[in-house]
Amino acid sequence: MIFGIWNFTTVMEKFFFTRLQYRSGDWNTDQRMPSNILNSLVEYTTIPVDTQERVVALSSDEIFDCPFCYISGHKLVEFDDKERRNFEKYVKNGGFVFADDCNHDIDGLFAKSFEQQMATIFGADALKKIPNDHELYSSFFEFEDGPPTTSYELNGWGDDLVHDYLKAIEINGRIGVLYSNKDYGCEWDYEFKNKRWLAKDNTQFAINIVVYAMTS
Repeated sequence: MIFGIWNFTTVMEKFFFTRLQYRSGDWNTDQRMPSNILNSLVEYTTIPVDTQERVVALSSDEIFDCPFCYISGHKLVEFDDKERRNFEKYVKNGGFVFADDCNHDIDGLFAKSFEQQMATIFGADALKKIPNDHELYSSFFEFEDGPPTTSYELNGWGDDLVHDYLKAIEINGRIGVLYSNKDYGCEWDYEFKNKRWLAKDNTQFAINIVVYAMTS
């Protein structure tokens, strides 16, 4: 990676969650989600964690100091030249971006425009479905059936489909961009103290994503 592959047994720096701010669209979604994920990392792992979310402009070179980035929205994604160059450099040099479609709609504006940006940057065939036995699904917790379903996929808004796969862009055999139409951001957008009311903590898959990103 640009910043070296993280190894939590030797690296003392704290993991921090970075939200990417981009010029177009609505990037500031699911505002309680990052603190919920960071709390889960504290609860389930020994990963040292900075519990404060960071917001970094995609056009800023600060992105190259970030071990993990999140990008989301409902509206148009249209990177400017600097954003496009930074996204490409970051991913090709070992960075990890988790992209989540808040519309949970493969025909929605976010999905179509984000996928077009990925095609422009990495090529028309770069974004592909990953198999449901991919190591992502066993990097910490076991998800034998692939990506867990969210409660938002059949709520009458979006395409009303359960997406039984995730897509990714792989660089040198490693996921550089993980892409979801399942709206995990909304699924995890609640005060972390409320997890005690859930039969099963639905943020567990977020732990897999972070651990995969930091160790693969």
